[in-house]
Formats: sequence, structure tokens, C-alpha cells
Amino acid sequence: MKSRDRKRLQQFRQNLKRLRTERNLSQRGLSYLCDVDYSKIGKLESNENTNLTLTTLFELAKGLGVHPKELIDYEFEFLKK
Repeated sequence: MKSRDRKRLQQFRQNLKRLRTERNLSQRGLSYLCDVDYSKIGKLESNENTNLTLTTLFELAKGLGVHPKELIDYEFEFLKK
């Protein structure tokens, strides 16, 4: 995985964990609210080599009660210089 992708995913992981803890949800509690296994949530929050699919993003957003863009709402360089 490229370093730019690791950085992007790190920011996603921080948003996921922040939104989950703000709602007083454990990883298992969030998994009950969406179609994502709690072990996958744990990997997404802690493992820098774990990637996710668009459907997983949508499920996590549903479980958190937020729009998916809130999970990926951070600054990053999108266009190649």
C-alpha cells in the first residue's frame, strides 16, 4: 500500500473511532447496528494495512447514523501535482 493511501486511511480510522466513541458505542455495539462484523471494525480502526469497500463505508455510516461523507470528511491532496 502506498504511503498516501495509508495516510488517507489513517484519517478515516480516526473519524470512525471518534464518531463511534461520541455515540458511546463499542465495536460490537456498532456491528449490531450495521452489517459489518465487529472484528472488521476493529481492524479498520487499528490496522493501517486494512482497506475497506464502498459498501462497508455505507454500512458503517448507517450504523453510526451519519452520512457516509462524515467518515471521509478530511483534507487530502486528490489531484496529482
